[in-house]
Amino acid sequence: MSDSNELERRADTAVRAARAGAAIAGEAFRTTLDVETKAGKTDVVTRADREAQVAVIEAIRETYPDDPVVGEEDDALKAVPESGPAWIVDPIDGTSNFVRGIRSFATAVAAVVDGEPVGAAIVCPALEDEYRSGPGGAFRNDEALAVSDCADPEAATVSPTFWWSRERRDEFAALNRELGDRFGDVRRFGCAQLGLAMVASGALEGITTNLRANPWDTVAGVHAIREAGGRVTDLEGERWRHDSDGLVASNGAIHAELLEAARGIDA
Repeated sequence: MSDSNELERRADTAVRAARAGAAIAGEAFRTTLDVETKAGKTDVVTRADREAQVAVIEAIRETYPDDPVVGEEDDALKAVPESGPAWIVDPIDGTSNFVRGIRSFATAVAAVVDGEPVGAAIVCPALEDEYRSGPGGAFRNDEALAVSDCADPEAATVSPTFWWSRERRDEFAALNRELGDRFGDVRRFGCAQLGLAMVASGALEGITTNLRANPWDTVAGVHAIREAGGRVTDLEGERWRHDSDGLVASNGAIHAELLEAARGIDA
């Protein structure tokens, strides 16, 4: 699928769908929420997550009624099709922040074709920031984005991302040690898509994990980074895909050092 008008149409649909989900999340933010747990005590979900996903899918279906949808909640697909068009949805990325009244959460939607993103949106209603990426580049609100030009690891700010299960916390500790030893500062936001968007905007120089991440937590932000001039690989330094092990995303200039940090987890 190379027709530029169709790619623009898919990118625009991603924005419209993400806005629909974010409107529901934003309205529910800092209200009384019924919170359930899923796989673990810190893996939470609310009715707003489910309602936001319904709104996102309905918005996609208005234009693309037959495309498959991969999503975090309920009975949406959990794997990205290798061929043809599809959509990847996270209705509220950063639900743990959302339920605690922390503003760092987002609705993320990515349009993919043959497993590769062609357009995406990350809408953060409580921050009033909207990141979008498509054939014309990456933007925050109406501002064109470019990754940071910082090439000095000791001046760079980086982030570990995703969450390690209780039995793998030694890996989380090892990564924090590696990042602390190699880079100027470390942040963790509890919202992977926002962290990735921050690399695209130049607010962070890099973000990484050794875990295999879910596509709904990653693909939209990865697309934004690439459109903003950054680099995203797996732990071997190969081009990252939705099914890769590990994720190393950077402005490019510090990528080698960030790769070494991620590889150092198992050293």
